[in-house]
Parts: sequence; structure tokens; C-alpha cells
Amino acid sequence: MTDHTKKTILVDQIVPPGLPWSGIVKRGQILRIIDLKGQQAVDFLCYNAQKTEERYNAPNTIKASKTLRLTKGHILFTDKARPIFTIVEDTCGIHDTIGGCCSSWSNELLYGVRDTPGCRENFLSALKPHGLGWKDIVPNVNLFCNVPVLEEGKLADAVFTDGHSKPGDYIDLLADMDALCVLSNCPQVNNPCNASKPTAIRVMVLQAEN
Repeated sequence: MTDHTKKTILVDQIVPPGLPWSGIVKRGQILRIIDLKGQQAVDFLCYNAQKTEERYNAPNTIKASKTLRLTKGHILFTDKARPIFTIVEDTCGIHDTIGGCCSSWSNELLYGVRDTPGCRENFLSALKPHGLGWKDIVPNVNLFCNVPVLEEGKLADAVFTDGHSKPGDYIDLLADMDALCVLSNCPQVNNPCNASKPTAIRVMVLQAEN
């Protein structure tokens, strides 16, 4: 059922292809991420804004959701097994929990290319103003990203395949606590997660009106 509650726009920003974004989303606010052109992967991490040593935890989220692919109704849990975000709207339906973020090192390992930008480097850039760094990067959620799991737990040869998101698809994440959010509008061109052409996304923070 569509939510017709009136919402005030607190943040509305276009993030160019390949760049990071960070911000605080307070409890009860909604983080909306819009894939403007379609088939654009967005790497996402979140932390307790008050105590950043508590952060998103992939194993807890996967075990509680009983699936490797997140969508509406699923909850992102922290390493203290507390909800940090709930997915309240989702027009895409496929968001990966296992592929992790690309980096200059993984690009060399997997694709034989050197000194290429990656989402780990973007995370480091986005985390630095908040006093966080290398040790604070954990396995992340890959929004709008398709990582098929085959029989017997095997992954496809390419691991990342063409995304299913269409132009204008979006995901709404309701904050269950004050959260520091960092994302990388993925620069990857060595696999098809961005349809070989990274594009811009739109990031919004919304406040529901009483």
C-alpha cells in the first residue's frame, strides 16, 4: 500500500557518477535513494550516529531476513542486533548483501586493471569528516545491485550481473535510530553492475509531517 503521508524535504542532492555522499538521518526520518537513469549500483553503509562503533551488520541482517536479497519490509540490523533502518518502500526489489564494495585492489584481483577508483576509496573519503576510517568499513549493502546465487551456493562467473533497476526506481529507508549514512555512487566499469556506464543518483532525506 502506498504511503500518502505528507513529507517535508530536508535534503535533496544529486550525487554525480562515481562520487560519495554522507549525512546524518535522524530517527523517524526517511533516507530516499533514487536511481535516476537505471542500472546504477549504490554501495551503502550506516552507523549509530551517537556511538559509531555500532554499525550495520550483514550476518545479523541476513539471518533475520532469511534472504540474501533485501526489499520492502526487511530490516537492517547492527552488530548489537538492533534495527538501524527499515525498508518501507522499494520499487526495484533487488538489493545485494554479499558482494561487498569494489576497490582499486579488488579491481586488480578480479579484472586485471590497476589504479582504478572503487567504492572503498569513496567510503574512506566519506568517512573521514566523521572521524572514521579504514577499520570502520564493514561488508556493506549494494543497493540496486544483482548478485545471483546459483545452486549449491555458487555465484555466477561474472558475480555481478546486469541490474534490474529502471530509471526512477527508489528505495526508502526509515531510520530506527539516529544514523550516520555513507554511500558510494559506484564508479565500477569492469563488471555490468552499472550497465558499463555509471550515472547520477538523487539522495533525499524526508521528514513525515504529523
